Amino acid sequence: MQELPTYKIFDIGLFISSVFVALLFVPLEVDLMKYLMVSSIYLVFSIIYSSLRIQYGNGTGSYDYGVNYSQSLALFAGPLGLLFFEIVHRFIIFFQRTYAKTADEDELTDTLYNIGSFTLYHTVGYLFFFALYPYAQSIPFGFFLLFFVSAIIVSWQADTLLLFALYLSGNIRTWSEVVSFFKKRSILDTGKVAITNGLLFYFVMENHWDMLIVFFIMNYIVSKSFLSKHETIQNELERDRFREMAYTDFMTGLSNRAMMDKQMVEINGTNEVLAIVVADIDKFKQINDSYNHAIGDRVIQHFADILKSHTSEEDCVFRSGGEEFTLFLRGRSYEECLEFLESIRSDVSAHPAIVEHNGAEATIPYTASFGLYFNKMTEELPMERAYIYADQLLLEAKDLGRNRVNVSDGQRVLIHS
Repeated sequence: MQELPTYKIFDIGLFISSVFVALLFVPLEVDLMKYLMVSSIYLVFSIIYSSLRIQYGNGTGSYDYGVNYSQSLALFAGPLGLLFFEIVHRFIIFFQRTYAKTADEDELTDTLYNIGSFTLYHTVGYLFFFALYPYAQSIPFGFFLLFFVSAIIVSWQADTLLLFALYLSGNIRTWSEVVSFFKKRSILDTGKVAITNGLLFYFVMENHWDMLIVFFIMNYIVSKSFLSKHETIQNELERDRFREMAYTDFMTGLSNRAMMDKQMVEINGTNEVLAIVVADIDKFKQINDSYNHAIGDRVIQHFADILKSHTSEEDCVFRSGGEEFTLFLRGRSYEECLEFLESIRSDVSAHPAIVEHNGAEATIPYTASFGLYFNKMTEELPMERAYIYADQLLLEAKDLGRNRVNVSDGQRVLIHS
């Protein structure tokens, strides 16, 4: 016989404990017909809320979004009445998900956890509330203040139990995950729970059935709207993340060739005056042959870091392939572009890459060559052609001995070394 995991034993233990605690409050101290009517209304809207689920943890943990109504029901019907309600409510959801084949692997023990935990910590809230209720009546807004404090106590217990359950099931393992868990909590949410349950309790005790149902409907609409916005934001974040992945070179953190092609299309025909620079690490194959490709990658990253340290937010820097990089320098004059490239070339020569090789620190000196084409990007001079000119200028710098800046403003070529 397979032994039950610890977290399942914990869930079952919570349920058994809640039954024993609830039986201490026998008999049910409310009118049975009123209890059935209130429970039915709560049950309908609680089941509707079960469709609003937000995933938490490393994949398996989830909980219902929205305001939980158990605080007001516990105060109305007591722990025993709440236990009966939670059993019916949670098992309806269990069978519903089982039938729809959307149940989790641990759906049954999760159901027992929900019944047990809700009953136990709302029992504490029930005892706390009625112990202080006579004193709260003499304080302005004492009723809602007491609900707020009770909601904090219930929330603290709920978070503690949930954290422990997530730890036992492997969804939380580190302190950083615990901190992240509590960061998702909000005092405003606690206030929302307190006000909602306070109003529901008042409507139930005063038999305002129309207001009770209207309040449930309004609360569902607001929560559904919030969840829709949450999903929209999540979809936008996912879309942005995939767009970033499509346009980012992850070795260097720079934009890749796809982004460079996209930028070229956007600049074409705008009459913008800019410099296209094609840069290349000199004798890079020798670095790979003398060391290894991992060292070569580190040199590429070193060169990329130097480029990033010199460029401004207006400039565009791309890893256009292998050890080759392309820059679009914007908002600079021709002379400023020359000075800019010369400073990069000097920086590369003066600061070799420091790498780890065979367990020891190694210094890898290297140089780079640059081809710069400066002109106005018109319809007659598209970016693609200007890039070819810059690439040709780079090849000429290589042929002339490397570690050079070869530049042209569309009329003359200058060699810097």
